[in-house]
Amino acid sequence: MAQALGEDLVQPGELQDDSSSLGSDSELNGPGPYRQADRYGFIGGSSAEPGPGCPSVDLIRQREMKWVEMTSHWEKTMSRRYKKVKMQCRKGIPSALRARCWPLLCGAHVCQKNSPGTYQELAEAPGDPQWMETIGRDLHRQFPLHEMFVSPQGHGQQGLLQVLKAYTLYRPEQGYCQAQGPVAAVLLMHLPPEEAFWCLVQICELYLPGYYGPHMEAVRLDAEVFMALLRRLLPRVHKHLQQVGVGPLLYLPEWFLCLFARSLPFPTVLRVWDAFLSEGVKVLFRVGLTLVRLALGTTEQRLACPGLLETLGALRAVPSAQLQEEVFMSQVHGVALSEQDLQREIKTQLAQLPESTSGPPPRPKARLAGAQAIFEAQQLAGARGSARPEVPRIVVQPPEEPRPPRRKPQTRGKTFHGLLTRSKGPPIEGPPRSHRGSTSFLDTRF
Repeated sequence: MAQALGEDLVQPGELQDDSSSLGSDSELNGPGPYRQADRYGFIGGSSAEPGPGCPSVDLIRQREMKWVEMTSHWEKTMSRRYKKVKMQCRKGIPSALRARCWPLLCGAHVCQKNSPGTYQELAEAPGDPQWMETIGRDLHRQFPLHEMFVSPQGHGQQGLLQVLKAYTLYRPEQGYCQAQGPVAAVLLMHLPPEEAFWCLVQICELYLPGYYGPHMEAVRLDAEVFMALLRRLLPRVHKHLQQVGVGPLLYLPEWFLCLFARSLPFPTVLRVWDAFLSEGVKVLFRVGLTLVRLALGTTEQRLACPGLLETLGALRAVPSAQLQEEVFMSQVHGVALSEQDLQREIKTQLAQLPESTSGPPPRPKARLAGAQAIFEAQQLAGARGSARPEVPRIVVQPPEEPRPPRRKPQTRGKTFHGLLTRSKGPPIEGPPRSHRGSTSFLDTRF
């Protein structure tokens, strides 16, 4: 099984060689020529030639410069130019910058900034013995042919143990799920343990809430949504799956829970993660629909799978040439599934989902649709947190002195000319005025 897993993961990658084996487990525990690793760290992998359609070195450098510019002003970029971020994620984040971009996309850098020292406290604290035993049994199963995870005492397995233990202490009501192992392992291949931990937190709580808990209620809902999308987009494939009795829960959990880390060549896995962290769970549905179409899209393929076992085998054995990163991802982004379509189908299936007495109902509203929604939620939370409530002040004013009542002037019986003349003092000197024949203003006739 380990050999088969290694062969699935060893595929041609990007042209840029970004792996470093300095101080790795392969150098510490074995001779170099015998334990040679490819650019992604997989022992025995091939990195001689890039796959067809891979970008040139000059194009990779141009994309690196774009990402450096965008990440240098991340808040401004996400506020005004998110479409550019999404398109660059679809093209693929340069390998040298994934460690910088992934925490920004998922908002892990904000969590780490708001909770300084939290991971260190969790890593140093003793874990629950039940979870520690389960995690310890799964460590050697996570990418056994990768140089980071070869040695039980190497920094890869020990870092994975600390990250998974920290999550069980951070969310004790959720505990540990076996599918978190490969997700955390891929994160550790690119990030330090603390950043990998906060990225894992964001994936479990914002991208895929309800996936890794004890009841996995969101997985059941998304399985029904996936079958409804198959019925609409691939009706013949949906009919075949129903006839042979292959339900979505037989193949979908491995795809979605592990974010396809165990189902696709590793360069393609990284491209899927780039798009997933940018656009959210919609990408997982698109990838799943593409895999089903590649495995059972033609009549000949369906005729070659008359039963359940043959159909499941076809879903897990798509030719690697069709899974090459550039070719495969162009088909993924061409799937006619928008965020509005997905939310509409989720709402429909949620109303039809039978109530379960063993666990809580799914909460699809807790899931955020990618980097932009997470950025806006964190900006809103930051604005609320920075706005300090005003403390009411009681100001006592001294009593004002009573003023005498204002007397109304006596103007009764006075004429207009009387108001214009002074009551006291000498008369106003000036040139004589010419008056009409009338003796008062009131005698004027109009």
